[in-house]
Amino acid sequence: MTDTTTKSPSRRRQRFPEISTRAWEHPADRSALVALRKLTGFDDVLKKLAGLVSERSIRLMFLATAVKTSERQFPELHNMVRDAAYVLDLEKVPDLYVTQDPAVNAMCIGIDSPIIVLTSGLVELLDEEELRAVVGHEVGHAMSGHAVYRTMLLILTNIAVRIAWVPLGGLAITALITALKEWFRKAELSCDRAGLLAGQDVQASMRGLMKLAGGHQLGEMNVDAFLEQAEEYEKAGDLRDGVLKLLQVLPQTHPFAVVRVAQLKKWAESDEYRSILAGAYPRRSQDADTSVTDQWKAAADHYSTSVKESKDPLMGLIRDVAGGVNTVGGKLRDTFTGARATSTAGSASSSGEAGDVR
Repeated sequence: MTDTTTKSPSRRRQRFPEISTRAWEHPADRSALVALRKLTGFDDVLKKLAGLVSERSIRLMFLATAVKTSERQFPELHNMVRDAAYVLDLEKVPDLYVTQDPAVNAMCIGIDSPIIVLTSGLVELLDEEELRAVVGHEVGHAMSGHAVYRTMLLILTNIAVRIAWVPLGGLAITALITALKEWFRKAELSCDRAGLLAGQDVQASMRGLMKLAGGHQLGEMNVDAFLEQAEEYEKAGDLRDGVLKLLQVLPQTHPFAVVRVAQLKKWAESDEYRSILAGAYPRRSQDADTSVTDQWKAAADHYSTSVKESKDPLMGLIRDVAGGVNTVGGKLRDTFTGARATSTAGSASSSGEAGDVR
């Protein structure tokens, strides 16, 4: 790993000395991380468990089978990871590897000395500024320590396979895995923000995420239209569609591309982002004094606000339940039996209007 103090970024960006990862972490991600960091020795235990899969072995494998970036190999990518570390004030620059793989992917691997791996498919798909955002995203993972906590998912998944024959035990582990996946989805939103802070080009960040969904034909795509697609996805259909969307997202470790673009744009337009650019952000020196209770409250407030502001039909039902609406049962019955449609059709017929059958 290379020291970051030897050279400034190739393009001037706002730098954030002593910035805490709390500045970009999503409330749900931050609350869990702050709580876990307060548990003395927790990281050490996880690192020992993770040692079952040797980090040294993984590093040697990429050293043998991939291309390690440097001033002589993929120099632009090498400069990008150095730039991201400089902007986010990371003392040591993670080694960056490019591996031959047509699948579009990037990852941060390792605990004591994380490494970043980009696939050739990703490098070929994205332009310079889009890649800068992705590299910043992975640096964000390294700084937040997500690799340590992702180890829990691997461990729990292995346990779930081994005790699948124990009904109650399997259910308990499955619940934990589901909760962890929700955490990881929020961790991805966190690191999208880190990527934006590293690159400071919101259009490039959104373009890169859009390309993950639609490929390299950028001339055939439009960010504004993609954002409209995200809004259509959020409010699409009725309660049944809301349930289907929930079932589709639960197994995922990453949010869907349209969701990520919409969430990143919302954050880029927030007072929080503007404050960070202006130099008003939490410092690492304050991390030890951070209140776990305050962070959990912030996470709860975020989810509450999300439900209140969501246009999703399922979230609308949750609002009704929270508000004590007496017709919730009727709404459920009408939605899943088609009674509302039948009633509407009957009213149209009785009034002498012709019904349009589609």
